[in-house]
Amino acid sequence: MKELRSKQAIQSLLKTISQKTRSLSTPISIMEVCGTHTMTIHRYGLKKLLDQAGIRMLSGPGCPVCITPNEIHEAAIGLVTEKKNLLLATFGDMTRVPTRKNSLQKIVPAKDSQIKIVYSPEEALGLARDNPETEVVFFGVGFETTIPSILLSVKRASEEGLSNYSVLTALWIIPPPLKAIIDDKDTRIQGFLYPGHVSAIIGIEPYEFIPREYGIPGSITGFEPVDILLSILSILEQIQKGKAEVTNEYSRVVRQNGNPAALALMDKMCSKEDAHWRGIGSIPQSGLRLIEKYEDIDTEKKYGLRIAGGSGDLPGCLCGEVLRGKILPPDCPLFGKKCHPESPVGPCMVSFEGACLAYFKYDRTERASE
Repeated sequence: MKELRSKQAIQSLLKTISQKTRSLSTPISIMEVCGTHTMTIHRYGLKKLLDQAGIRMLSGPGCPVCITPNEIHEAAIGLVTEKKNLLLATFGDMTRVPTRKNSLQKIVPAKDSQIKIVYSPEEALGLARDNPETEVVFFGVGFETTIPSILLSVKRASEEGLSNYSVLTALWIIPPPLKAIIDDKDTRIQGFLYPGHVSAIIGIEPYEFIPREYGIPGSITGFEPVDILLSILSILEQIQKGKAEVTNEYSRVVRQNGNPAALALMDKMCSKEDAHWRGIGSIPQSGLRLIEKYEDIDTEKKYGLRIAGGSGDLPGCLCGEVLRGKILPPDCPLFGKKCHPESPVGPCMVSFEGACLAYFKYDRTERASE
């Protein structure tokens, strides 16, 4: 770990990156798809150093809290405020996302209902086991990284006959929104940093359409400073050679075929569907839905909910623009003024992986025009 955070190694890589960019038209726009990459880049001061080297880093749609439409949050709020004796379990960040109906953190639950923060789907399942007379709804949000664990809780609930457990799903697949971003002609991306955790599940192949069809290079990377700089260097070398591909700079974790067991579980228990992403809109085959066998554990079907995304951000909030790489967080007129971590207007200021929170915490004075 020390080697991956070595000041000497970081300085050496930045020097090499600067040498590479001298022969290229700069700035080179690279999107870090994963929110954890965003946090690493800002935490270690790489953003400004990369700017100086001719690399413009853009945040992408790699934060599940951020891209979940308001309507799904509002459905969760509706359940816990209207249904008696219901326990809504979810991850902490989800409780703070503001919507037209306020946030889960600020609403008043119905009689004998409550909201409980959990750290895993298994913990939510345990609540259903321990409280058989209470309806337990797990607000399950995530990408391919966490989807298998959410599905395991569904599988176990089905096998154990836990009729009081269901999952309000918001399950997203990473590759399709990248295509949507590329197809948006207003966004010019010259390289992608692909998420290491997601790639540990899905492998390398799902990204290969990007260099093949669009000629855009990319690299799978880990979450330490040296990881990220090695992948940026790989992207620059691809640009220099005029040969785009997907390189794997996180081979200590990511394998060519990913995690076959996790992929098999998703294929067996879910079907793909068109899904609405905050800031991007409806993206074909970008979401997962539990198959009919598990419809009794699908909260949306169990309670007859009708959820349709599309309302967008709250007035003045530009989270959607940030998630598409259209703007940097400081370009939003609410950033650091009306919108800050203690009183967020949008989810990008809520989530630990949110770009706005990263900028606020580490680069508050930065402006895109600088």
